[in-house]
Amino acid sequence: MPTIFKKADLKDHKQNLGIYTAFILPPPKVPLWLRVGLWVTKRVTGKELLPPRLLAWYPKAAFSSGVMEALVAHSDGELSSRTLKLVRMQASFSAACPFCIDMNSQRFEEFDIIQQELAAIQGLVSEEDVTSFTDRERLALRYTRQISATPLNFPDELMQQIKVAFTEREIVILATTAAQVNYWARLIQALGAPPAGFMEPGEWPDDLLP
Repeated sequence: MPTIFKKADLKDHKQNLGIYTAFILPPPKVPLWLRVGLWVTKRVTGKELLPPRLLAWYPKAAFSSGVMEALVAHSDGELSSRTLKLVRMQASFSAACPFCIDMNSQRFEEFDIIQQELAAIQGLVSEEDVTSFTDRERLALRYTRQISATPLNFPDELMQQIKVAFTEREIVILATTAAQVNYWARLIQALGAPPAGFMEPGEWPDDLLP
């Protein structure tokens, strides 16, 4: 049965948390331990994020999702932060998730990601034509697109190339990073959460606006 909100509840939500366009409102009351997690999330991201507040309707989902997010790899040995940034961006675009694109694309220039690479991530040009990508980065992008596709399909030729280019540990990190973005993409879109405004106005090139 749908939750019935009183007018006072709606007013408090709009005043305290902003006017949302998600399919549902966050719960009026959140457990204390979960409020601590929300405070940490705000400290880390600088944003009052809507998805974790929506998950507060089922605190176990909020907790497990938060643990997964906290443990995601951002660099590991020869698997650079730039490569994993590209993977997160590619997964976001492949899943067509506005929230994920906004969050995972912010400050892309700090990772030396150039405009032609952005076009490749969006599928506007082939990554094979982008000379600034390394061979490993091209393979990581192809692997990420396969992980993000429906139905799932991993051609033998691609996987042989992946196993030659990456260690077993690196393959697991690539797969979990892409899968983590896909988890959030589907969950966030299923709840109707809009982008949080991580990217600054004008940060994305005008001729490549998604």
